[in-house]
Order: sequence, then structure tokens, then C-alpha cells
Amino acid sequence: MTIGRMENVEVFTAEGKGRGLKATKEFWAADIIFAERAYSAVVFDSLVNFVCHTCFKRQEKLHRCGQCKFAHYCDRTCQKDAWLNHKNECSAIKRYGKVPNENIRLAARIMWRVEREGTGLTEGCLVSVDDLQNHVEHFGEEEQKELRVDVDTFLQYWPPQSQQFSMQYISHIFGVINCNGFTLSDQRGLQAVGVGIFPNLGLVNHDCWPNCTVIFNNGKIELRALGKISEGEELTVSYIDFLNVSEERKKQLKKQYYFDCTCEHCQKKLKDDLFLGVKDNPKPSQEVVKEMIQFSKDTLEKIDKARSEGLYHEVVKLCRECLQKQEPVFADTNIYMLRMLSIVSEVLSYLQAFEEASDYARRMVDGYMKLYHPNNAQLGMAVMRAGLTNWHAGNIEVGHGMICKAYAILLVTHGPSHPITKDLEAMRVQTEMELRMFRQNEFMYYKMREAALNNQPMHVMAEPSNEPAPALFHKKQ
Repeated sequence: MTIGRMENVEVFTAEGKGRGLKATKEFWAADIIFAERAYSAVVFDSLVNFVCHTCFKRQEKLHRCGQCKFAHYCDRTCQKDAWLNHKNECSAIKRYGKVPNENIRLAARIMWRVEREGTGLTEGCLVSVDDLQNHVEHFGEEEQKELRVDVDTFLQYWPPQSQQFSMQYISHIFGVINCNGFTLSDQRGLQAVGVGIFPNLGLVNHDCWPNCTVIFNNGKIELRALGKISEGEELTVSYIDFLNVSEERKKQLKKQYYFDCTCEHCQKKLKDDLFLGVKDNPKPSQEVVKEMIQFSKDTLEKIDKARSEGLYHEVVKLCRECLQKQEPVFADTNIYMLRMLSIVSEVLSYLQAFEEASDYARRMVDGYMKLYHPNNAQLGMAVMRAGLTNWHAGNIEVGHGMICKAYAILLVTHGPSHPITKDLEAMRVQTEMELRMFRQNEFMYYKMREAALNNQPMHVMAEPSNEPAPALFHKKQ
């Protein structure tokens, strides 16, 4: 069910893009245009025992459904709230004798809801699940094969006493999940934990430089304005990370979402020169640049392998060597250099080599600031991590400055009530107090800091993961 504010938007036909949503009034940065609860949602297979199946919060201890032994909940309240959606699933799992994958589970939940409420518009929805794009006709051979397997498994799982749907309709629902599945993240927005269908959000078209962002907050998504939006203006979000040359972004969008991006940034190749920026003085030859790009790609592959095996010192060594070779060739906005800086600063922070990590983190942020939209959520998170790294390294002025900058971005992208923004506000207050102390008496500040860190173990950074930050839309792997 949708929760309010749908009067702020209307459906229209966007030229060359089909349906879209436009604003019916003026908005400013940080305004919530609308909020929406999932039509249906499920926890990822790998996290079913660690994440609540109702509110999607990560918890240490979860209650398990006594009947199917599969669903997990924070408490009785979450379990009660889930029963309408879990009731059919519960008996289907018991009858089937095992738990099907997240794709099958989500398709089944959608169809049980259709069975209960019919295929018309549900309250607050601008579009029905039947009318969402499925792109099944664009599926390649491999995707068609996967679809047949999914439909087959679904038919074995689906109870005979439930309403029976045509093969075409079942395929449509799988297509909808493939194109419109939105990634749900944990309460801090740091880890992807599930996938859901949000019909209204499915109407918002892509732009590489969008005017809105989407955040999952307290069991619902919020579509938030990134800056001034005029009445009648189309609302857009970015389906993918901006940090890539236009040609690569277009390729990714075509492969995953079956459309050709015609946004201004792609058409005019805006920022491509920065993404592939090289040193000016002396300017390297095209041959040298080509070789360095290939070397960077090869190194990134080696790094991925070392990270997956937990060989973090090897990762650092590879990054250092690569950066040393890149420095005479690439400019500070070059994406290959920025990827290296991002990985090495994250891994060194995890290894608690904060001093070295802080320098790399600063350089990374300097590059990001020249590339990302000033109110980009991924920029905000990167600046926050760099601020923490610098604080850990004892660079209180730089650390505090970055934490303030990250806080300003997250107030727009996540809002003041989001847990990560609240955490950041607490850090901002703490670092401000420390900075005041530092400016009054530097020697005393370091003495007190040392004592505090000896008494209270330093907060260790989370273990680096090969997983990227949660993407906006979930694509079946």
C-alpha cells in the first residue's frame, strides 16, 4: 500500500520513454515527493536467518516461524504484521518440502496478493502490477532459459488450491521482477538485504544526472528531491552508478534495462573527459594511456580475486603498485585511479592502517567532488567513510570537515530520521567538541585522545566486501 502524497505526482507519456511521472507542484532539495510501501518483498536467500522478513532490519536474535521454520522476525509485532503475506507462503513451503529461491518466493507473494485483491489498482497505486513493463520479448537466450526454469519451479511450488494463472501471466510477473525489482537495504543502508516491487517507483524513468533519489527507510521507500524541481517537470532517478564513461553506462542500461539512454549527460558525453582525464604536463601519449588503462583493468581483476580470498595485504600491495604507475599518467578524476584509491583506503582502514588510508581517502573524495552531483547519496557515504578514516588517523580538522560535508549531503538524500543520518549527527557533535579541545590545547587533546582510545577499543571498520554499495534496482544474478 502507498502512504500518502501521491497527489504530488501524475503519470504522463514521456517522449521516447513511454510512461513517466511528473511533479504537480514545486519541490526543493530534501523534500519527500512520495513514500511507498512494497507491493510485495522478500529477503535474499543468503540472509533469511539474519534479517527480519517484515521490516528488513538486521538483528542479532530473530524469532522463527514455528510452522515453516523459514521466516524470521524481530518480535511478535513483526510476526503479526507479516501473517497476511506469510500465511500462504507458510503452508506452500510445508507442502513443497523446501524453500524456493527469492525470485520464486517474490513471484508467489505477488500472485497471492493478486488472488486476494484482484488485478486492478490498489489504494494509492498509480499503476497495477499487470501494467508494469516486463520486457520478456527482449530476453536473450540465456534469460529465456532461466525464465523457463523459474516458471517450472514456480508451478511445482504453487499450491493446487490457490488461483491458477496462465503461463503467460506467470512469465509477465517474472519479467516485472527482473526489470522493476528494487533493492531493499538494512536499517543503515549499507547492505542490500532483499528485493521488492514498488509499482509507483516503477514509473520513474532513468537519468544519469537525476533530480531525485530513492532511499529505503523504516520499511518504505522515499522518493526525495535532490534540488529545485519545477511544477510539470519530469521526475527521474539513476538506475546505475554515475561513475563511468557514457558509453559504458549506456551499455549497462541496455543490457540490464533494455533501453537506450538519451539523457543529456550521455548524448553530450558530459564529464567523459574527466572520467578518462590524463596529466597535462607532460601529456602522455595515447599509446601510454591505452597501456595504463589495460594495466589498471588487469590489476582490478587480480584485486577482486585477492579480496574474495581475504588476502588484504596482497590487495594493498597491488593497489600501491598500480597507483605508483598511474600517477604520472592519470589526472585526479580518472575513474581507474579513483577505483584504486577507493579500494586501498577501505582495505587499509579495515587493517587499521589509518594514517596511510586517510591520505588515499582524501584524494578519492577530491576526485569524487568534481564528478558526482553535489547531492549524490554515494558521494555522501564515501565522504562519511573518508571522514571517519581521517578521524581515526587523528586528523581531527579534516575528519570533522568531511563529516560535516557528508551530513549536509545525507540530510538531503536520506533525511534527518534515517539511522545513518542520526549516526552521522552524533559523530558531527563529537568531532566538533574534539576540534574545540584540539584548538585550545593540542598537546592535551592528543593526551586525552590516547587515553580514551586505550580505554575504549577503536571502532574497527567493517570487513571490506566485494559487494558494491546497494544498487537502486536489483538484477537477478
